[in-house]
Amino acid sequence: MSQNLTHEAGPEAGPEQRKCPRYEVSAYIDCAGTEVYLHHKLLNISLSGICFRCDSPESVGTEVELLLHFPDIGAQLPCRAQVVWANRSAPGDMGLRFLGMDDKKHDILNKYLQKVHQLQHAL
Repeated sequence: MSQNLTHEAGPEAGPEQRKCPRYEVSAYIDCAGTEVYLHHKLLNISLSGICFRCDSPESVGTEVELLLHFPDIGAQLPCRAQVVWANRSAPGDMGLRFLGMDDKKHDILNKYLQKVHQLQHAL
């Protein structure tokens, strides 16, 4: 997610600013911040962040603990992220940017995204 998307309106409010491609996936997330979200489906993911639907999004700037579940590769990825945008209109969703991801975690995420990319382009 881009650093320019730090607003409350959601990604559609401004021009596309992403540097990493996003993928719609069959993965899900557990997220703990001010609120706790369990087993929420990801709307999309990239090497820099995620988007998922939730009833009451966190405030922009909030740091959260995540556990990403990738059933397609049998992996889980614990990490931290920061809310960069939040859409409070129904249905609510929010965009998170990954923080401080080490090489091992980045490799797991990259492996998953490569698999998703291959599957989506094989159709």
